[in-house]
Amino acid sequence: MDFFNHFFKKHAGSTFKKELRNILGFKPGNISLYKTALTHRSVREGADENNERLEYLGDAVLSAMVADYLFKRYPYKEEGFLTEMRSKMVNRQQLNEIAVRMGLKKVTLYNKMDGSLKVSQIFGNTLEALVGAVYLDFGYKKTAKWVLDYIILPHMFMDDLENLEINHKNKLYGWANKNGKILEFETLDEKLENGRRLFTVAAVIDGQNIAQGKAFNKKDASQIAAQSAVEKLGIVNADSIVDETGDGKL
Repeated sequence: MDFFNHFFKKHAGSTFKKELRNILGFKPGNISLYKTALTHRSVREGADENNERLEYLGDAVLSAMVADYLFKRYPYKEEGFLTEMRSKMVNRQQLNEIAVRMGLKKVTLYNKMDGSLKVSQIFGNTLEALVGAVYLDFGYKKTAKWVLDYIILPHMFMDDLENLEINHKNKLYGWANKNGKILEFETLDEKLENGRRLFTVAAVIDGQNIAQGKAFNKKDASQIAAQSAVEKLGIVNADSIVDETGDGKL
C-alpha cells in the first residue's frame, strides 16, 4: 500500500471527515472531490489524482466571486481600483496565509521531505482547489456564500487591503527612478525540483545584489526578491529610504 492510500485509509474515517467539516462548515457530499483537492502533485502526479485541475477551476471561480463582492461593496469605484483590490485579495501569499489559518495545512497531503515546497504557496493553491471542489459539489450559489462567510469576511480586512502595497517591483522601480539608481532583476539559478523549474531571481541595484527570491516562475520570484529588497532597505515610499546605517544612502 503506497503512502497516498495509507494516508486516506487512515483519514477517510471520522477524523478526516470531522476536520474537513470543521473547515467547510458543512457536510461534504462527494468526498472524493475533496480528497483530490487536498492532494498535491508532489505525492500524486496523475492529472486526475492531484489538485492542479481543481486549483485551475477554483482560481477562476474565486476570482469571479471576489469580483462580484467588490462590485457590490464599492458601487462608485472605478475599474482600476476594483482590479487592484481583487489582486490584493487573491494573491498567492494572502491565500496561503488564509489557508494555514483555516487549517488546510493539517489535512493537505504533500511531500514534507521536498525542500522546494518551503518556498511555494501550496496551501493557497490548495484553498483554490477546495473552492473548485465545493463548486463542483454544490454549485455556484452555495460556493459563493461559503467563500463570503469562510474566506472573505473572516480573513480579508478591506480597510487594511485598501492601504496594502502588493506590487513591490513597482515600488522598488519607483524609488530607483527617483534616486537615479539602476534596478535590474537577474536570474541567478534555474533548476528542476520534482519535475518543476525552480527559479532564483535577484534584485540588483547599481550592480549590487540586494535580495533574492525563489519561486516556480520568474514573475513570482522577482516579486519576492523585490519585497525582500524593499524590507531590507527600509523603503517606505518611492521618495524615501532608510538603510541599516540610517544615512538614507544605498
